[in-house]
Amino acid sequence: MSEQTKKYERFNVARRLEHILLILSFSTLAVTGLVQKYALNSVSIAVISFLGGIEMVRIIHRIAAVIFFLEGVYHFILMGYLVYVQRKEATMMPGIKDIFDALYSFLHNIGLRKEPPKMPRYNYMEKLEYLAMIWGYFLMGLTGFMLWNPIITTRLFPGEIVPAASVEKDNIKRICSS
Repeated sequence: MSEQTKKYERFNVARRLEHILLILSFSTLAVTGLVQKYALNSVSIAVISFLGGIEMVRIIHRIAAVIFFLEGVYHFILMGYLVYVQRKEATMMPGIKDIFDALYSFLHNIGLRKEPPKMPRYNYMEKLEYLAMIWGYFLMGLTGFMLWNPIITTRLFPGEIVPAASVEKDNIKRICSS
C-alpha cells in the first residue's frame, strides 16, 4: 500500500472509556436483572449459580446500577461543560437535516435516488440511538430507584407504583436488548 491514508480519531481515550463503562454496566444490569426476573429458568439458575448465588447477583446488579448512574451523571456534566462553557455545538441533537437524511436514505435504499445523502459526523440513526439511550437512562434510573427503595417510593407515591415500576423496567430491558 503506497497510498497514504488519513486517519480520523472519532473518540478520544476518555470517551472510549466512557463507552466501555456504559456497555459493561448496562450489559451487567441486563444479565443480572433478567436472571432475577426469570430465576426459575434453567439458564438463570446456571448463571445465578455461576455468579455465586442470588445475593451475589443482587450485589453485582446494584454495583452495576451505581456505575451506570455515575457514568450518566459524568456524561451530562461533561456535555453541559462542552456546550455551555466551551460553546461547542451539540452535534448529537437531531435537526431538520436529519429528517431529510432519513428520507433520502430511504429513497436511496428502495432505488428511487441514485446517491445516498451526505451525512455529518453523527447520522440520524446514531442520534436516535443516543436519544433512546438518554430516555432509557432516566426510565431505568427512576424505576430502579423505586424498586431499590420501595419504602421511600411509597411515602411519595401510592403503593401500586412499585409493581408498575417493575413492569416498566422489564419493558425497558426487553426493548433495549432487542
